[in-house]
Order: sequence, then structure tokens, then C-alpha cells
Amino acid sequence: MSDSSAPESRPATAPRLRGRHALITGASRGIGSAVAVRYAEEGAVVAINYSGSEDAANETLRQARDASTRAGFSEAAGRHRTIQADVGDERAALAMVDDVLADWGRLDILVNNAGVQSEAESHDYTMEEFHRILNINLTGALVCSQAAIRHFLSRPGGGTIVNCSSVHQMIPKPGFIAYSISKGGLGNMTRTLALEYADRGIRVNAVAPGAILTDINNAWRNDEEARDNVESHIPMGRAGKPEEMASVFAFLASDEASYITGQTIYACGGLTLFGDFKQNWAS
Repeated sequence: MSDSSAPESRPATAPRLRGRHALITGASRGIGSAVAVRYAEEGAVVAINYSGSEDAANETLRQARDASTRAGFSEAAGRHRTIQADVGDERAALAMVDDVLADWGRLDILVNNAGVQSEAESHDYTMEEFHRILNINLTGALVCSQAAIRHFLSRPGGGTIVNCSSVHQMIPKPGFIAYSISKGGLGNMTRTLALEYADRGIRVNAVAPGAILTDINNAWRNDEEARDNVESHIPMGRAGKPEEMASVFAFLASDEASYITGQTIYACGGLTLFGDFKQNWAS
């Protein structure tokens, strides 16, 4: 197994998200949890959405409060919250955004992170499962974005949306047809919303992680041989950490990215460079 050590993620010297209010979907674990903690560390008030595990969401909440307190944002720490909702259910997703707005009176950042996948050969993939995946990964992201944009348009200052896509927005993933389609759609949704609302103070971007050490990748994360195989295809030679993804999400939500919209940042250790072509075997 390769050395998966990575530089420790550290917030900017001046907290970039001070006073912002952020809703992060699918934030009870993995990348979403890391984003919530990083945003809290940088001064934001965060709402941690979860669908299943309340215990996992409460653990993220505890970490977010600790991060805020350590960074000197004790008032924000007291305003962090969890909120249960299945973003694949339109009514539940809309009620979630309404609940957060009723509580805080504002929303500045939406992170569409909730996502699931399942495997089957494409010719055997059921439409029931196809629609389940798309409802969470794509339709849910659109429903939440619509609600956030309506709020952003109702006040001065606009707002920011950051979507969690995947390298499979670009790279095909045989056996995961619904997931691949959902991420391809999310990439174009990012660009379409960005163009439509660019002149109204609303920025929309995406982060496309590669092979990251999260629960969604348990099939290889906890198997040394399988992990070695995965990491052998990554030009940087290792899987990524959720905290490394959170750094990119924090940048895109901050004013340091104030002139960036409609972009997908591939945070993938070079996977999209097609590392097999490092050796000139094709010509």
C-alpha cells in the first residue's frame, strides 16, 4: 500500500467564511462532514443535513462546534445544527431549505454533496434503482439549488452554490450507469445555472473528487490489495482524504473565488490526466 499521508489541511490565516451561513447536504460523514467542519473552522454557521444516521450527524456537529470554538467563533458554534431530510424527496428537500431559512433568516452557501451509487451491468440496471440514484444525486441537487437561488435573488449580495460531482463526470464508470449519468448531469447543471445567474451575484461551481478515503469507497478502502490496485492508477500514487476535498470546497465558497463560476475543479490526484499515457505506448 502506498503512503497515503498528505499535507495537513489548514484554514487560511484570515477566516474566509466568517458570518456566512451554509447548508451542506449529505454531511453526516465523508466529504460532506469534512466540508462542514472546515466551513465551521473558517467562521461559517453550518447546517448538517443527513438522511439516515443521526448519530453520525451529531458527531459531525460536535466536530464543527469544536472547530468553531478553537478558531474563536463561539457564537457561530452555538448556531450550528443538524437537519434530517432525504434530498431525493422533493417535498422533504424544500422543507429542509425552508426550515433553515426560518431558523437563520438567511442562507449564503449551498453545498450539494448528497450522493449514492450502486453497481449492476447496464443492461440489467432497473429503472427503479436508476430513478433512486438520479433523484438523490441530480434531481435533489436541482431542487435544493432552486430553493437557494430563490432566496439569493430575494436579497442583495447573491450567494454561492458548490456541487460535489466526481471524476466520473468525465471518465466513464462501467457498471455504474446511473451514477455516471447523474454526475455528468450535475456538471452541466453547474454550468447552466452559473451562466443563467452570473449577472445576479450568484456563483455556481463544482468539485470533482477522485478516489477518496470515504465510506462510499469501502469496497477497496479497507482491502489492502484492492487499495493498492486503485492507487496504482492514480498519478500521484495515493488516494485522497476528505479534508483535502474540503479545502477546495472552502476556496470555492470564499471571496478568493469571487471571479470563478461555472467551473469544475478536479481534485483527483491526476486521474483525469489518463496516467496510462505517461508511457508512450500509443505511437
